[in-house]
Amino acid sequence: MLSRVASSIYWLNRYIERAENYARFIEVNLNLSLDLPRGTIEQWEPLVATTGDHEAFVGRYGKATKDNVLHFLIADHENANSILSCLLGARENARSVREIISSEMSEQVNRFYLMVKDAVTGGMSSHSLHAFLGEVKAESHLLWGITDATMSHGEGWHFARLGRLLERADKTSRILDVKYFILLPTADEVGTPFDMIQWSDLLKSASALEMYYKRYGRIAPDDVAAFLILDPTFPRAIRYCLIKSEDSLHAISGSERGSYQNMAEKRLGRLRAELDFVDIEDCVTRGLHEFVDDFQTRLNRVGEAIFETFFAPHRLQGIQSTPEGQ
Repeated sequence: MLSRVASSIYWLNRYIERAENYARFIEVNLNLSLDLPRGTIEQWEPLVATTGDHEAFVGRYGKATKDNVLHFLIADHENANSILSCLLGARENARSVREIISSEMSEQVNRFYLMVKDAVTGGMSSHSLHAFLGEVKAESHLLWGITDATMSHGEGWHFARLGRLLERADKTSRILDVKYFILLPTADEVGTPFDMIQWSDLLKSASALEMYYKRYGRIAPDDVAAFLILDPTFPRAIRYCLIKSEDSLHAISGSERGSYQNMAEKRLGRLRAELDFVDIEDCVTRGLHEFVDDFQTRLNRVGEAIFETFFAPHRLQGIQSTPEGQ
């Protein structure tokens, strides 16, 4: 497969997953704001910090009001990571590889883009915003279902899954950081019903609440973190994403699991292996935010290695932006 084609398929799926997860970031903050005690000021600036775009936001908007943050994350053409910009990037990548992907995939990407564009153009009230965010998630799920059902599970499909799951692993870690940045409780609040409601809302933002309850039965902060970081079977858990990403990377390279032929496989394999042997006590003792921050840095290095290994010969042709933190 040509590097240009592989890069476009990879970035098409990263953009779609990024748009979905930005919708999740906004949704969890909206839900948590509804649960804040009376008189508590809503916090919106930390939401930009969790996306990695804080410096760009402050330089252009200054004050982090609700309206400013929502416009920046959803509709800002100049923010390469806004939901609208991600869908535009996905659409352009889909056009460049329309001879490789199925027509159903191309049509769904186009419908998804037009839905977002129309919603942004028409403006969104508080009520329609919730509906819009749910629609972004649903359209993303629909595209992946169409991809899985209409695209041969060869190299192209593996690049699609690799891009989607690496992006998802990064964003799941950032959803955990929402709790750290926005809702870090005082010592008196830890373990209170309000604290438990916040953790429950966090699970909802990752579509993880029901599966979590089936596993643990009750809300406990360490268990929530363990589920979202270390569970090997839940599709939005970080460890699951790394396991399946590594499977796709080996399928692309043709190497055996437990070995590596390039730096991308080496870095991803090492990161996945460390999660196999870590427990949540290690993460909490170190500091959950510190663990997440280090993970994001190392995952970015995996992305850099993938670029150098597979896409660098056509670096001027790829339709892509730089992932957060790189």
